[in-house]
Amino acid sequence: MRLRPLIVACLLALLPMIASAVEMVVIVNPRSGIDKLSRDEAINIFLGRSRQLPSGLSALPVDLPATHPDKASFYRRSVNKELAEINSYRARLFFSGRGNPPILATSTEDLLEIVGINPGAIGYLERSRINARVKVVFELGDQ
Repeated sequence: MRLRPLIVACLLALLPMIASAVEMVVIVNPRSGIDKLSRDEAINIFLGRSRQLPSGLSALPVDLPATHPDKASFYRRSVNKELAEINSYRARLFFSGRGNPPILATSTEDLLEIVGINPGAIGYLERSRINARVKVVFELGDQ
């Protein structure tokens, strides 16, 4: 019976590795005119520092609800910040008039729909959730 706590401890230790194995990607509309984004370009668009896609189209970042696990994962892995820090940063940026908040999707399906019909839209999801209506332009690894 002493083996059971050891097994549970080992499984708990593996959870962060399993969670980080989920591949997050940044997606755009196929008509956006871009094939690839750098990490900095993607981050600058989502943080409101850049208002245009590299193709010249106005960027339309699309965010998931605060309760969606992909949102926390995306910001933690892309800028190493928790959602509270992101919200605080955005509040300062938007209050000063230097940016607009992202469009808020209600679900992953809604995000895919918004990105799929708007040429300037950009979003993020787990790779396993994307479909043919969108194009992957950046893969967010554990960098």
